[in-house]
Amino acid sequence: MIGVLLLTAGLAASAPALAVDPPPQKHDMGKMWQAALARPALSVGASFDQRGWLWLAKVESGYLFVSYSKDKGKTFGPAVKVNSVPENIAADGENRPKIVVTGENRVYVSYTSSLEKPFSGHIRFSRSTDGGARFSEPFTINDNREVISHRFEAMAVDSRGRITLAWLDKRDQSAAQQKDQAYTGAAVYYAVSSDGGVGFNSNRKLADNSCECCRVAIAMDRDDVPVIFWRHVYGKNVRDHALARLDGKSQPVRVSHDQWEVDACPHHGPAISISDIGTYHLVWFDNGPRLHGLFYANSADQGKTFSTPQAFGNFEAQAGHPYVLSFGKAVHVVWKEFDGQNSVIRGMSSSDGGKSWSLPRQIAATAGASDHPLLIADGTQPYLSWNTAKEGFRLIGMEP
Repeated sequence: MIGVLLLTAGLAASAPALAVDPPPQKHDMGKMWQAALARPALSVGASFDQRGWLWLAKVESGYLFVSYSKDKGKTFGPAVKVNSVPENIAADGENRPKIVVTGENRVYVSYTSSLEKPFSGHIRFSRSTDGGARFSEPFTINDNREVISHRFEAMAVDSRGRITLAWLDKRDQSAAQQKDQAYTGAAVYYAVSSDGGVGFNSNRKLADNSCECCRVAIAMDRDDVPVIFWRHVYGKNVRDHALARLDGKSQPVRVSHDQWEVDACPHHGPAISISDIGTYHLVWFDNGPRLHGLFYANSADQGKTFSTPQAFGNFEAQAGHPYVLSFGKAVHVVWKEFDGQNSVIRGMSSSDGGKSWSLPRQIAATAGASDHPLLIADGTQPYLSWNTAKEGFRLIGMEP
């Protein structure tokens, strides 16, 4: 069992006050945004289909390319271009292109297209009905078309083929600003397609006052209800986590109570996986005054109650960006740390639904830039999907 890690802050030595404080540094947000758009596109979307083929969604030179491998990533077929016109597709840090492959040769992809204004973007979607040979021209999902933030989308498809997209959206903040009213953070919006991605219904708001730049997590429950998990803003500026079932009647519930108060977005979103018996497995990062680091919790009653959060990872090694995958009776968790020279992916596993865990182990490492870790499964085996600047894409089997 992982114990909850309690960290107490030491007292800082007193120092003489400066006679004159230096003026605050002004940041050129436009320049910073352009630098962000120019970063290498390292975040890759990955998924297995029902045959065990591995599918990748990868960004190169403003285009989203989709390819598949029949041999677990050893070789890939020709990559197919999704968008005919180049876009600034977000593919680093918290934002990666998403890909879901279902029966009937259907391939669905979504991504955030970054716009010229800092921190602005649109949610885009495309589909293939011929096994990835051709893709429809991508279209924008958010029906608010202001040049503001509609970003960090998550996608899931239920057993009947309905597609749900959820994302962070600043249309309500924009409306409040036009009325000279206060509005904290962004909001969580979603849209659903019941016709295989031909079109989506009108956008619906799930919750006000989400964090602005932490990825949204989504998973399908056993009853085909999408479950959304995100970092929320409570009170003045406490950035804990909330969860909601999109069943038309449930309200968002608070998952974490770490009391991290920060007037900024941590760029550190959570992850969720739902087991075949309906247990919600949740992981997240917080930096609260008493408890901080990575945490795991679960719910056996569809989010009505949650287990006591259990800490994991080495906070001093910058443990962050966790991901979770339930696979049969097992649960796997991976995260990223820094050992002073290399970015390291560590993992641990539970064979009893999260009650007890293996010791953390190193799975992979790189000396260069890298994607955040992603867990996927082919029906018989879970894998770590990880893309790095130095080694390229790697698919690594998870040990029990």
